[in-house]
Amino acid sequence: MSGELIVFYVLSAITVIGALGVVLDRNVVRATLMLLIALLGVAGIFLVAFAEFLALAQILLYGGAVTIVVLFSIMLTRTADLRVNLDNPQRPMAALIAIAAFVLLTLTFVNSDIGELDGTTSVAIPGADVGSSGFETVGDVLFNQWAIPFEIASLVLLVAMIGAIALARSDDPEDAGEIASGSPEGAGQKT
Repeated sequence: MSGELIVFYVLSAITVIGALGVVLDRNVVRATLMLLIALLGVAGIFLVAFAEFLALAQILLYGGAVTIVVLFSIMLTRTADLRVNLDNPQRPMAALIAIAAFVLLTLTFVNSDIGELDGTTSVAIPGADVGSSGFETVGDVLFNQWAIPFEIASLVLLVAMIGAIALARSDDPEDAGEIASGSPEGAGQKT
């Protein structure tokens, strides 16, 4: 067994454990941190596959930006005002669907012909040499062909952050006056 394969298995285990932590942990902050671990594991897998650009994008965009947006939305949302039952009766059906999706993806991977590639061309960029990283090609395609979807993705992140702020904003003028004056007494308490 080669060293790269061992590193791949370790990173895969880290990713799966992080993903399970996201799904199974009932504390939202810990689940977000587990999401960060899972995303960093995926970035490591990209590095093992010599996809440096995707690893960098994974760390900066997902590991950084998305995790920060999720943490901000958690911090800005007043959960003390919500008195709802967070347990869902559809949990067993969701578990069955998740297991079915896992089995389907595993069967697809096992039956694929990726192991039969001869190794003379890059899998990520068809026609490129194996030794080239393809940064020039990826940059050219990203900023010429895919510039508008790239900007739309950034707008979606901006809208998510504005939505989190709008949800956390108080509509009660009494609370707004307390926040503006900086008085901590009675903050977050409704009369």
